[in-house]
Amino acid sequence: MSFEPKWDGFRCIVFRDGDEVELASRNTKPLTRYFPEVVEAVLRDLPERVVLDGELFVALPTDDGQQRLQFDALSERIHPAKSRVTMLSETTPAGFVAFDLLALGDDSFLDRPFAERRAALEEALAHLSPTTGSDGSMLGGRCHLSRTTDDVDEATEWFTQFEGAGLDGVVAKPLDAVYTPNKRTMVKVKHVRTADVVLAGYREHKTSTPEKPLLGSLLLGLYDDVDGDLQLHHVGVAASFTAARRAELMEELADLVCDLSEHPWGQWAIANPDRVPGTQSRWSAGKDLAFTPLRPERVLEVKYDHMEGRRFRHTAQFQRWRPDRDPHSCGYEQLDEPVRYDLARILGTDD
Repeated sequence: MSFEPKWDGFRCIVFRDGDEVELASRNTKPLTRYFPEVVEAVLRDLPERVVLDGELFVALPTDDGQQRLQFDALSERIHPAKSRVTMLSETTPAGFVAFDLLALGDDSFLDRPFAERRAALEEALAHLSPTTGSDGSMLGGRCHLSRTTDDVDEATEWFTQFEGAGLDGVVAKPLDAVYTPNKRTMVKVKHVRTADVVLAGYREHKTSTPEKPLLGSLLLGLYDDVDGDLQLHHVGVAASFTAARRAELMEELADLVCDLSEHPWGQWAIANPDRVPGTQSRWSAGKDLAFTPLRPERVLEVKYDHMEGRRFRHTAQFQRWRPDRDPHSCGYEQLDEPVRYDLARILGTDD
């Protein structure tokens, strides 16, 4: 197996043919217009005719000057207005990290084993030598080559350290595997943690009807002491249930339903920075964001991989109810805090 860091960004296939560049998601959604600075970097730094598989990312300096992946900033790059796209390409510029070679010149590498594709990729991108400025910002190239190792101990060290730079874990790839679009031949090793959270409400499933109500997702919260005031913050959702369990939960939670005016989130009537459920943003225009508020009296244990800011990065997984826990005891202090690590060291841009 070959091990490499698991990047937390947008999967991207880069196509370059001379002066033509296309960026596309894994499901062929066009991304080119949103990342003009990456297009420029591809034209400047990559071979004239090449197809690469990799990841788009945004890295920003933290308060200690170290670079860290910022998925929220990356998500904001998908915007319909050209003026905003241009502005964001300058204020939160993206980079591209390549981890597989699909074609070079007239040669297709799809049917070649990963070990051969990787060797050709390293040779094709050997000229990349980006640097960082004194403030932690990237200078020069925005195209990078993802590092790899066949040493399990080194990969284990990456798994522990690199999370501090915002990475998602480690990916293991069979050295003899050909490139297989839409098939999972790799193994993703991700961080898994648990937390006790407060149940604050729910949304109904898209197939729910008055005759057969079905729960869609549980809305989760954690308490935080803000200047002596204990506030319930929205931290994410848990949503993976069978149809039968969705119906059971609607009945089970009926006694907790309350009026929004009596709920901790009732004060929010407009869009807000913490993305409290029920409020609008430019991403949610036209969507039904209504939720059913519940008295915050129940605690559940959920499984999650990591945090993005003050929220779960991905949908959490329900584990069990915790009737022994006081909801007000469920705060952020229980969450693991990864040791900080500079992304520039992972990209090889910091000596």
